[in-house]
Amino acid sequence: MTFRLSVGLRPSMMRVSADGPPRKADILGITTVPGSTSHHERFPHSMTDETIKRIAEELGLPVKKVRAAIELLEAGNTIPFIARYRKEATGTLDELDLRAIDDALDKVNSLVARMKTILKSIDEQGLLTTELRQKIESCTDLRTLEAIYLPFKPKRRTRATLARERGLQPLADQLLSQQRLGQSKQKTLQAFVDPTKEVPDTETALAGALDIIAEQWSEDPSTRTWLFDQAKKYGKVTSVVKRGKKSAEGAEKFEQYFERQESAKRIPGHRLLAMMRGSAEGVLRINVELDGSRELSELKRKLVHDRSFEFSKELISCVEDCYERLLMPATENAVLGDLKERADAEAIEVFGKNLHELLMAAPAGPRVTIGIDPGFRTGCKVAVVDGTGKFLANTTIYP
Repeated sequence: MTFRLSVGLRPSMMRVSADGPPRKADILGITTVPGSTSHHERFPHSMTDETIKRIAEELGLPVKKVRAAIELLEAGNTIPFIARYRKEATGTLDELDLRAIDDALDKVNSLVARMKTILKSIDEQGLLTTELRQKIESCTDLRTLEAIYLPFKPKRRTRATLARERGLQPLADQLLSQQRLGQSKQKTLQAFVDPTKEVPDTETALAGALDIIAEQWSEDPSTRTWLFDQAKKYGKVTSVVKRGKKSAEGAEKFEQYFERQESAKRIPGHRLLAMMRGSAEGVLRINVELDGSRELSELKRKLVHDRSFEFSKELISCVEDCYERLLMPATENAVLGDLKERADAEAIEVFGKNLHELLMAAPAGPRVTIGIDPGFRTGCKVAVVDGTGKFLANTTIYP
């Protein structure tokens, strides 16, 4: 017997079946009548309609046709079958349109599955508030979702983790508030000196508190998103040959990338993929470089908002450490991942075009050729190409 269990998302957004992983229908809120033999499943008017509308807008396709395609895909029909035999439902949607819809559904699948895991993780930590739940549920892409989850994500032991274990979180909170102390800096720090907790002096206490602050700043979703956008807009992708690899076997094929830089905004996909192949083979080192002066100035202005605060100079140094040690490495990985995803899509498109040209070549050599696709309900499709493979005419017959 199958039952549906809500996981804390809107009921229309996801249901999990007891006898298997969620299907696309479950994820989109499509409900199935128990015992029904119909191949079509129905959509409630809620998150499902919103999701389908968003997919249709992203792909530039009519909502009605997208909905019909989803129903057919969820019923187990293959893309070639739908494109060939269900035109009355999907209209002018071809294999490419149907594949794009199927890919969009897979992204929804991944997003909601990850959302479920994140909600469960935060809830088990006892930190899931109504506001946070709504923020997570409103996410429409994985990158934003992961940015929200980052402060709650179980971490390896970092400098900030050690500082918290040494009881320096209250000091970090005090410095983050940037409110006048009313006492000397030394006296403020002295209250957290404790040799039994490996905090032998005020310098150690201050360093630990600043490590905590740097980590908290680096995990702010708005800061990470802003820096990602800056790196995508103004950054440069650079590649250099690793020491001792210039004369390595096979390195010559990457010679043009031994010392190269390209704008992250304009780098062609094939060059990025070539750089990444060189990196995967241990020949090249790839980085995303950003001038940083403008970004650092903006971060200092945003994060250190009271320059009269006693520890303002230390906080400014903390911004620089946060930027160099935590924010930029994370931003570099995010930008390279985003660029690779775009480059992969471009490569697939080029491959598709090349394959199309190959398949459209003259099928029988330099001869005029007629092809017949037999069909009963919709008739036999007939097409004629000339000796060069050029399409001449087509029609439908009903023998």
